[in-house]
Amino acid sequence: MSVGMAAARSPYGCDPDRSRGRLFSEPPSRTRSPFRRDCDRVIHSTAFRRLKHKTQVFVFHEGDHYRTRLTHSLEVAQIARALARQLGLDEDLTETLALAHDVGHPPFGHAGERALDACLHAHGGFDHNAQTLRVVTALEHRYPGFDGLNLTWEALEGIVKHNGPLTARNGTAVGRYREHGIPVAISEYNATYDLELWSFASLEAQVAAIADDIAYDAHDIDDGLRAGLFSVDDLKVMPLTAEMIAEIDRHYPALDDNRRGAELVRELISYLIGGVFSESRRRLEIARPKSVDDVRNHGEVLIAFPSGVAEAEAEIKSFLKLRMYRHERVMRVMGEAEAILFDLFARYQKTPSDLPAEWLPPAGGTAETERARRIGNFIAGMTDRFAITEHQRLFDSTPDLR
Repeated sequence: MSVGMAAARSPYGCDPDRSRGRLFSEPPSRTRSPFRRDCDRVIHSTAFRRLKHKTQVFVFHEGDHYRTRLTHSLEVAQIARALARQLGLDEDLTETLALAHDVGHPPFGHAGERALDACLHAHGGFDHNAQTLRVVTALEHRYPGFDGLNLTWEALEGIVKHNGPLTARNGTAVGRYREHGIPVAISEYNATYDLELWSFASLEAQVAAIADDIAYDAHDIDDGLRAGLFSVDDLKVMPLTAEMIAEIDRHYPALDDNRRGAELVRELISYLIGGVFSESRRRLEIARPKSVDDVRNHGEVLIAFPSGVAEAEAEIKSFLKLRMYRHERVMRVMGEAEAILFDLFARYQKTPSDLPAEWLPPAGGTAETERARRIGNFIAGMTDRFAITEHQRLFDSTPDLR
């Protein structure tokens, strides 16, 4: 099948007519499938709008053209829908998961996550994936009959398990959670609404996860070039990008560096999508799943890069880690950003009256962990801009973050 052609609905994709439903029963929509309804709820959520002013790599005021969490999520959704279309999967569920995957991220990107994890170390730590679940099941207050967005089981499963199972069949934590256990937000919710943490997620969730990798590999190269952290020719240290650059230069020998970089990013996205499509088709032809439950019980991911492409993609990540994420300028700004969140957390713990009224601990006092969690939830919901403004309100000096 050509990558340019849409596939018919696959039997192993999620069927909205067979959804396991929602925790709180609602009448069906007359005009939208359950998964389209999920996607619309994410788009209209407060947490999604806040992504406009949350850091991807560069703080929002460092430039108008750098990616934010919002533009990153839109690019993930575009790539994910393209893959879902080719594989005959449900595009609405795939888009839901792509758009929702970062709504639990705190301000200042991974620096903010590190800071909150340290602040909450004695209270279970901070995990942005668990925070996303908390946002869509509890922290959004938009509907009269329930907290959260009341998404379908399939959407919640994909949010929690898009990177693979969290536990073994016996409930023992695996993978990234093996050392510290399942985050409280996930384990508590799972006790109410079993998301089968031991199984793999749907192909729609697996597509959203790999689209995230493709998007940030490509757009972080684009942003790194725009910021002057490296040049197009610096990317020749990797065989894959060196070959692409050479081909671009053969076809367009007089092209300026801005257009060379943009063409490279386009070629890279197409190459990675093509690799995922071919490898996923190969794995599906071998596994021959007859249903989405066959996918969940398969024992390994079915959406993946071919081995050679995976090696090239890992090289890109290593390059970006060295030349961008650990660049002296980026590290300095992110260090100052972490300090802002440490200051805010300590201030709210010491003086709870500085919190907005709706975030104050209930009268009569609450347990220390519950108070710390409320503060963590408040800070995690902040945009970069609001965190800076709040720091300026409460402290005499605030870093400029430039």
